[in-house]
Formats: sequence, C-alpha cells, structure tokens
Amino acid sequence: MSDTIRSLTTSGFTPKSQIQRWSDALTDLCGRFDVDPLEGASFEGRINFTTVSRLKLCQIEASQHRIAHTYARAQKVAHPYIKILFQTYGTSYFEQDGRQIEIGPGDCLAYDVSTPHTIVSPALTRHDVVIVPKELLQERGFRSEKMPAYKLSARSGTGRIAHDVTHSAFDEATRLSPNSAASVAESLIDLLLLPLREADRMLDRAGPEAVYIRAQAFIREHLRDPDLCIDQISAALGCTKRYLHMVFSDRGMTVSDYIWRARLQHCRQELETQGGKTITDVAFSWGFSSSSHFSRVFRKYFGVVPSSVHKTAAARAD
Repeated sequence: MSDTIRSLTTSGFTPKSQIQRWSDALTDLCGRFDVDPLEGASFEGRINFTTVSRLKLCQIEASQHRIAHTYARAQKVAHPYIKILFQTYGTSYFEQDGRQIEIGPGDCLAYDVSTPHTIVSPALTRHDVVIVPKELLQERGFRSEKMPAYKLSARSGTGRIAHDVTHSAFDEATRLSPNSAASVAESLIDLLLLPLREADRMLDRAGPEAVYIRAQAFIREHLRDPDLCIDQISAALGCTKRYLHMVFSDRGMTVSDYIWRARLQHCRQELETQGGKTITDVAFSWGFSSSSHFSRVFRKYFGVVPSSVHKTAAARAD
C-alpha cells in the first residue's frame, strides 16, 4: 500500500509552541520559513498530508498568519520544490520579486519555493497543495529554474481538471500500491503541467509578458542601485518608456511602485534576520537615500514602522 495520511494540528498548544509546531511541519514538507501570527493571540493550523510516489499532497487550514522564506534563508538552505497551491477558502496575498498576487477560492498559484517570498493570509484560509521536486519537472523539459509565479484558474479547463484529480489522488492515496502510486504520480504531474505549459509559452513571445519578465530580472539585478529608473530599464530592454509603463500599468502598478515594493521586501527581510545592521544601513544598502522617506513608505506598505520590526528581531535573537 502507499503512504498513510498524516495529520498535525496546533490546537491545545501554547501560542509560542503553536508557531514552533507549524514551523516544524513546514520544514518537514518543503523547507524552513518564518511564521508570524500577525495580531492573533494564538495560531490555529491543521495539515493533513501524504505522499504519492515522489509527490507530496497536502490539505492545509490556517488562521491569520504570514509566512516568509527570506533572502537570508535562501542563501543558506536549498528548497528544490515547485509548489502548486489551490485556494479553496479565504484570501491570501503572495509576494515574490516585488510582484504581489491576490489569490482566492478557485485560484491556483504555482511558484518556486526556493526564491524568497511571503504569503499573508489576513483571516482563515484553506488550500490543497501539491509539492513537486524540481527534478521531476526538469525531466519533462519544463523550465523550472527561476520560474516566475503563475496565477491560474482552477474554475474551468485544465486547471479545474488538475485540481479535481489532485483531490481524488489525496483521498485514494492510502489505497494505492507502490506501482499504482508511481503511475498516478506520473499522470498527475503531466496533468498539472498542462496549464503551466500554457502559461510558460507566453514567456517565449515577444509581447508584454516577455517584456515584463525581462524587466523583473533586470530590476532584481540592479535593485541596490539608487539611480535605477525607467530610463535605464527601457534602454536595457530596447523598448520605449511608454511601452514599459503600459506593461506595468496593465498589472496594476507603475515601474516605480514595483522597484520600491521589491526594495521594501528586501529591507524587511534584512531587518528581521540581521540584527547587527542599523535601520539606516539596511535602507541605504537597498537604494533608499533618506531615512525619513524610508520609514514613511515602510509604514505605509507594511502597517508598522521599521524600528518595530528591528526590535522584534533583536528580541528573538536574545
């Protein structure tokens, strides 16, 4: 028979133990993350998970929280997984490389777990998750290296079929023989790749999506440059500033918004993990030239002042 279904819950533990228990569960599944219950007095979470051959299938429910795979963690530990998340209840906000994606019921999000990212869930959420080793995608010729996050629909078409089969595979996992589990896993990976390949083909086109991905890569490489601006980016990409403005505005932001969001994410990650640096040092190292401006935009974006994040990190270190 295949693997059993294992369960974990944070109920009945102290708030501090709840966070540790959840962090340990995530570590066992796909890597180390920082867990923040936000303003919640406690954290309530439940995970049911199993394996089908080399795939990990999970059903997850959690109260309000924020998880983060930080830049510092990404430098130390490999997370060689692609995560395919089907949101079934509630709303979450995913951010990676300065790009924010809202996901709600019926949405599917596929992303590279190894690249620094955060997921904020302001209230109760539920989702079904497939954790896929990158090597399985590479064996099928899928470009998983530095894969950008894809938001897809699971309400119809190949996305819905992929979710339905994922759900059925979880329910039947314990009844599968090893040979059957391997065959089901192979079929499930191919099915999950159908909507991903459709999205991936867009990257090969000389259109807005390709320009957006190239712009993201250029910005990441030059994010610490305080002079980084749209003129520099458009010149490097060989397109007009007007076209670049259009590409980003179609995604609900300006080029400047994207740059500052990415810088703020990196600043928060350093403030949370590198207590030896001053707030000014962190801000200036990521292209800010004014401490007061940094504090103002940081508070507007995250809802807290940078000194609060810095003090919390220092307290944890002690």
